[in-house]
Amino acid sequence: MSAAAASTAEEGERESRAAPRPPLVPYPVIRHLGRADYASTYHAMRKFTDERDCESADEIWFLEHAPIFTLGMNGSRAHLIAPGDIPVLQIDRGGQVTYHGPGQLVVYPLIDLKRAGLSVRALVTALESSIVNYAAALGINAQSRRDAPGVYVDGRKLASLGIRIRRGSSYHGLALNVDMDLAPFERINPCGYEGLKMTQLADLGGPSSVAVVARDFAPHLVRALFGNAAVARTRI
Repeated sequence: MSAAAASTAEEGERESRAAPRPPLVPYPVIRHLGRADYASTYHAMRKFTDERDCESADEIWFLEHAPIFTLGMNGSRAHLIAPGDIPVLQIDRGGQVTYHGPGQLVVYPLIDLKRAGLSVRALVTALESSIVNYAAALGINAQSRRDAPGVYVDGRKLASLGIRIRRGSSYHGLALNVDMDLAPFERINPCGYEGLKMTQLADLGGPSSVAVVARDFAPHLVRALFGNAAVARTRI
C-alpha cells in the first residue's frame, strides 16, 4: 500500500470512529400495574408521551381500572343512556363511549410509530390481530371488523379499541373483557352502537383471571407489534 493510500485509510478510520452511531432501538418494556386509577394513569400516559425521545424504549402497560365510563374527545354524550353512579370522564382518544371495570384487561401500548414502522392503520390491525390470535389459541373463533374497530365473537364485542397519536407516538389502547360484570355496558351505547352486546373470555370457555390473560396474551401482542425476535428478547 502506498503512503498516500495508507494515509487515506487512516483518515477514513478516524472519521468512522468519530462519527456518531445511531442509538440501538431498545426492546419494549412490559409493565404489569395491577388495579390502577384511571385519571392518574391517563395523565401518566400523556406525560410519558410528551417527555419521551428517540432513545426511549416503547412501553406496554397491562392493568385493570375501577368502574368508569370514558368518552372519546369527539364522542357524543347522547350515547350515555344511564351512567348512574359510575363516573364519566371525557378523554382525548378516538371513538365514542366505553366502560372499564374490574375483570377487564386494559392494555396501553406506548409506541414510537415511525421507529416501529407502523402506520395508524397498521397499529390498529396489529392490536386486533393479536387478540384474534390469542383467542384462537384458546379455541375461540374471533374476528375483527373493518367498519367497527374491535374484536367480535358471534356478533358480540369481546374487545374495544381507542387510540391517540401525539408527537408521533401512540397511547390509550385496548380493553379485553375477561371475567367482569357486563351490566354497565347496558347503560351506554357501547362504542356508539345502539344495542351492541358484549361478551367475555370466561363465558366463551377461556380463562377468568386477568393476570393469567395478561401473561399469556403479552407474547401475541409483542409479536404483532414488533415481530418474533422481540418476543424472545422482551421480559414479559
